[in-house]
Amino acid sequence: MKSAIAVAAVATLIVVSLSAQSAPGRDAQFRAILNAKNIGDSMKRMSARPHHLGSAYDRDNAEWILAKLTEWGWDARIETYDVLFPTPKERSVAMVAPSAFTLKLEEPAVTVDPTSGQKTEQLPGFNAYSIDGDVTAPLVYVNYGRPQDYDDLDRRGISVRGAIVIARYGASWRGIKPKVAAEHGAVGCLIYSDPIDDGYFVDDVFPDGPMRTSSGIQRGSVMDMPTHPGDPLTPGVGATADAKRLDIKDATTLTKIPVQPISYSDAQPLLSALRGPVVPQEWRGALPITYHVGPGPARVHLKLAFNWGQARVYDVVARIQGSTYPDEWVIRGNHHDAWVNGAGDPGAGMSAELEEARAMGELVKQGWRPKRTLVYIAWDGEEQALLGSTEWVEDHDKDLVEHAVAYINSDGNGRGFLNASGSHSLEELVNSVAKDVEDPETKMSVWKRLQANTIAKGSKEARADARSRSDLHIAALGSGSDYSAFLQHNGVPSLNLGFGGLDTNDGVYHSIYDDYYHYTKFLDTDFAYGRALAQVAGSTAIRLADADLLPFEFTNLADTVQTYVRELETLLKDRQDEVRERNREIEEGVFTAIRDPRRPLEAPKAETMPPAINFAPLENAANALTQAAERYHKAAEAARPTLESNSAALRAVNARLMQAERQLIDDVGLPKRPWYRHLLYAPGYYTGYAVKTVPGVREAIEQKQYAEAETEIGRVAKALDRETALLDAATSLLR
Repeated sequence: MKSAIAVAAVATLIVVSLSAQSAPGRDAQFRAILNAKNIGDSMKRMSARPHHLGSAYDRDNAEWILAKLTEWGWDARIETYDVLFPTPKERSVAMVAPSAFTLKLEEPAVTVDPTSGQKTEQLPGFNAYSIDGDVTAPLVYVNYGRPQDYDDLDRRGISVRGAIVIARYGASWRGIKPKVAAEHGAVGCLIYSDPIDDGYFVDDVFPDGPMRTSSGIQRGSVMDMPTHPGDPLTPGVGATADAKRLDIKDATTLTKIPVQPISYSDAQPLLSALRGPVVPQEWRGALPITYHVGPGPARVHLKLAFNWGQARVYDVVARIQGSTYPDEWVIRGNHHDAWVNGAGDPGAGMSAELEEARAMGELVKQGWRPKRTLVYIAWDGEEQALLGSTEWVEDHDKDLVEHAVAYINSDGNGRGFLNASGSHSLEELVNSVAKDVEDPETKMSVWKRLQANTIAKGSKEARADARSRSDLHIAALGSGSDYSAFLQHNGVPSLNLGFGGLDTNDGVYHSIYDDYYHYTKFLDTDFAYGRALAQVAGSTAIRLADADLLPFEFTNLADTVQTYVRELETLLKDRQDEVRERNREIEEGVFTAIRDPRRPLEAPKAETMPPAINFAPLENAANALTQAAERYHKAAEAARPTLESNSAALRAVNARLMQAERQLIDDVGLPKRPWYRHLLYAPGYYTGYAVKTVPGVREAIEQKQYAEAETEIGRVAKALDRETALLDAATSLLR
């Protein structure tokens, strides 16, 4: 009995200690300083004019950010890189049969929107890193242009070889659409915004509502970022002035066919002119037409030419030197460039980061100094292909390996629920912060509001977890923002933070209407959620900077890895069941494939059954990691109250913890894309933004490369074993 009481007393002390750590006075003081009006003022200033990469106002914004950070007491400078950035020289799309129609490819100014008419400074609607092209060909509608959409076309006996495809935005990243089209033999690609996704089907259109107008065009990069992001001419190295550059013809991430985005008013005549089979229900949009697949009789002439020049990237990098561990860096970033005026993307996130920096400057003036060095960065060139962040990470690769503790990212921001994604060793930390930040509307914590929403609207598994787990799950990171190079190339544990779910800027995304007028009319109108984002991101940065023992929790990581292993085993079983059922239908002469009744149906061929795969190395490694994470957790809880700040033992433990995420890196990289080196998280090869967890194994199974899946299981198991060994070494030091 006495022993049990003693254990309980120790546990109580630990709980008290951890509770005190979860709501320290310093970051509570920081949160109180933040001012929503300042966030709005910063957004208004930065979005006053178009500021795409290479524009005059892009550089002006960088210099203004530099001046503000310096004014607030940060040691700030601008770091530059020179990158390939093609801009439009000629854009022409016309239907030449069965009737003539020339697409406008223009977004008109809106009278009530004061910045939508800044025509001379706006980039026109185009897709960056499309190649030049001049093609005339039949048109084929391919739905969202995903691999599974082409599988449907194949079952219908419809080929896109020698055709121009028209795909709608959504369901996959835009760069996947021309990539898959080219693999199937298409010679050109048009991408349009269907009103069922972000137009009048969803809500009233701008300026009466938030959604995309009939003339709205979504700009965006179509670089093959699943191969690698960043400057196409300097893969793997920073695009400094003296960097060795590829010839443009040797760049692997440019599209293989010309690509042009169009509005739905331009798309409707093209789609109306198509014949062939009527599309299945799930392929239909909201235009007042009957959707046909084609090919033809519509024929389209697509002509594109670009200025293949370089642009200068202006990254603003600011530091507050740490008092105790100055060689350990906590890094926070958001990009400042936009496709046009960019109030929502990226102004909503960038203005929050600036307010964090101002508030931290105030704390420094009051006598605070973070224990670790804070590095706050405003990235340039994110919109084109994560250019500023990727080149900076590649340029500072060795520095980051030695000094980086974590990277905290944001991008756009809206109103509603906290969205947190990232490294699962940071899951407990971001949960603890979310429990201390007040939701502006409900006045409960943002954590409690997210939990309630998950219980109300989540999947069965998510609802059960939200009720039973002390930490809400965070999602894994794919791509689409500036965390990618940190996490997936360099191995820095990373988070991506933002609010959303109640409003959307999808209707003006990457258009001339994403501006201050739209944002303050339809989105976070009083910037209360901008302030909430600053509170969450800034508090996370402060807790990372001021914790003596780095606040990583590896039991969360181990739990997630176990989930991934089960998912992979289920994926293979489902694939085997699918093939078994398909072959049974073939054997019985029952063909369920959708087809064109005007074409002869050929009997499909039986498919080889997927073999059994040995998951034992992965299972064993995951179990060992789970046990090591538990050992480390217990040792950390026991040691935390007695660890002396700045002691040799503490420094030794932290030095190992800073390398924990990198145990999951393999320098060989992923199959077909060696730039991506993280074996747990990567953007999907055919999803672009969306994550594929344990990508080497998962994608090998999906793509029927079963021998490769076995090889990748071995590599992932070795990475997990490295993580286990590191945690055991840290545990020994703590004991």
